[in-house]
Amino acid sequence: MKIRATCFPSPHEAPVKHRMTIRMNRISVIGTSGTGKTTFANKLAGILHIPHVELDALHWEADWVPAPKEVFRSRVREAVGAERWVVDGNYSKSARDLVWERADAIVWFDLSFTVTIGRLMRRTIYRLMTGEERCNGNRERLGLALSRDSIILWVLQSYKRRRMEYPLLLAAQEQRGAQTVRLHSPKEADRWLMRLAPARD
Repeated sequence: MKIRATCFPSPHEAPVKHRMTIRMNRISVIGTSGTGKTTFANKLAGILHIPHVELDALHWEADWVPAPKEVFRSRVREAVGAERWVVDGNYSKSARDLVWERADAIVWFDLSFTVTIGRLMRRTIYRLMTGEERCNGNRERLGLALSRDSIILWVLQSYKRRRMEYPLLLAAQEQRGAQTVRLHSPKEADRWLMRLAPARD
């Protein structure tokens, strides 16, 4: 399926066309933890009627034990071997190469730091209070949230770096023929999804 969609330039990258044809067959959704990319990816997959693959679910075993790297990569390789999918997650050192070599479109959920950290804090508090189950039966734990492995600390350390790295990485993907979309706010993401809904037929 092909549709028309908007790409949003940034002062940190070379100008790009505002209207681009996106082949919506294999889509990688990336962005800082806590931005809501999994929820967005699930909605996108629903609109396009294609499978949604959450990399976290392939990576984390029970009790937040990470799968061995080769096991994780094998799972990812099998998932992206399909003809159509929406994959969400970054995993730059262990899985991104497998996802991006197959992706024909990459959507960057690039929210401001204020929105990102606010969403992450609310999500963490909600999951701690409700005991909401995550991938493979895992749940948020207060000790983990306050530890050196805290997702909040990870976002504080990685947010700026990702915003510097991604424009260059995505420019390289465009050179090989992949299409890219950069969404700067939840409202912008919702509008983009709304435009896709009637286009899917």
